[in-house]
Amino acid sequence: MDSSGSGSGSAQRSDAPVVTGSAVLDEIPLAEFGNRLIPGSIGDDRGVNLGIGSDLYPADRPGEFWALTDRGPNGLITVAGKKRRTFAVPEFNPAIVRVKVEGERVRVLGAVPITTRSGKPVTGLPNQLSRDEAPFTYDARTPLATNPNGLDTEGLARAADGTFWLVDEYSPSLIKVSPKGKVLARYVPEGLKLEGADYPVVEALPSILLNRKQNRGFEALTLLPGGDLLIAVQSPLLVPDKPAGEASRNLRLLRFSPEEGEVTAEYAYRVDPVNVVDPAETDQSELKVSALVAVDAKTVLVQERTDRTARLHRVTLPDGDGILDSRWDDVTTSPSYEQTEDPAAAGIDVLAKRLVVDLGRIPGVPGKVEGAALVGRDTLALINDNDFGMSDGPEAFDEHGRLRDSGLNTRITHVKLPSPIRR
Repeated sequence: MDSSGSGSGSAQRSDAPVVTGSAVLDEIPLAEFGNRLIPGSIGDDRGVNLGIGSDLYPADRPGEFWALTDRGPNGLITVAGKKRRTFAVPEFNPAIVRVKVEGERVRVLGAVPITTRSGKPVTGLPNQLSRDEAPFTYDARTPLATNPNGLDTEGLARAADGTFWLVDEYSPSLIKVSPKGKVLARYVPEGLKLEGADYPVVEALPSILLNRKQNRGFEALTLLPGGDLLIAVQSPLLVPDKPAGEASRNLRLLRFSPEEGEVTAEYAYRVDPVNVVDPAETDQSELKVSALVAVDAKTVLVQERTDRTARLHRVTLPDGDGILDSRWDDVTTSPSYEQTEDPAAAGIDVLAKRLVVDLGRIPGVPGKVEGAALVGRDTLALINDNDFGMSDGPEAFDEHGRLRDSGLNTRITHVKLPSPIRR
């Protein structure tokens, strides 16, 4: 194993970034994994294996990481001209997974199931039909019940006391989780009015976040030295409407103080034109922010991606509260922040950024990288989301309801950069 914790040979000196190792997650049937954590929780996993590509966070031993599942295997099937969100294993429960890179293998060391206050599975089912996609069975034929406890977990960080912090795409929300996986608090936008959850729900986030695009809430999170959290909205908000949000390049990053239990700053961030990141893509709404990596107390890496490729930028966080509680947090402001083509001319201080690495130019980096971690001074560990081997459409399952696996693997890929990120 090389010094980065990856396993395909030592890195050569180079003036360009290079893959120094690529390791594949063991194939573990979803029922075997889930029932080990919560006995009897999964009956039929429909031939689906575990996927853990939603985020990556360094553990306390070389080569080891905390990784994260999302809400579970899901897809889209069009019925009568309308897309339906399907859940192949609706009883699946999101989990935090500890893994170790051993050569070309990613081995699962253990896992923490995410549970409610009374110890029940949260599941990955949506919360509110008024805000989330309606859930259906794997074949899109039968409606499923929503679950106010359900979480579509994405970003992951672990505090020094062992507490986990996660973010979620549904509300969007920030979730505080005990070392054993119990949800201690779920912070949601003011005015959400989520009822019936078996854990504390705190309306502590700006109400403007209620205008997030469906299934595009929070996907990126990092823990800053000192204890604050930095969170990214995955896509521009739909303010004042969906066409404005889908065409926009203006995102929001939030700074949250666990000590104060509230957002203390909101930063304006502008993504690149989508064809700059992915020359094969023309739809701006396909560009998302899916990973944040803290370098030091003032510096973070921000990942912009499509499903095919990604780029990471270095950003310095300013003092002050940014656009928090300003007119840009008011849905009646016209034009909105999302509609502003030249934020600087409108008096908005947008975070300056500098490109660190273009993953699309590095042979061996997979698509749909959703998690990143800094290993040492000059190496990135990346994890891709393989969507549990699922694809959209009715052909995803055979006539017996068993998954036709896409063949994509969850990988942890180490990339050595030509110069240090951490000084």
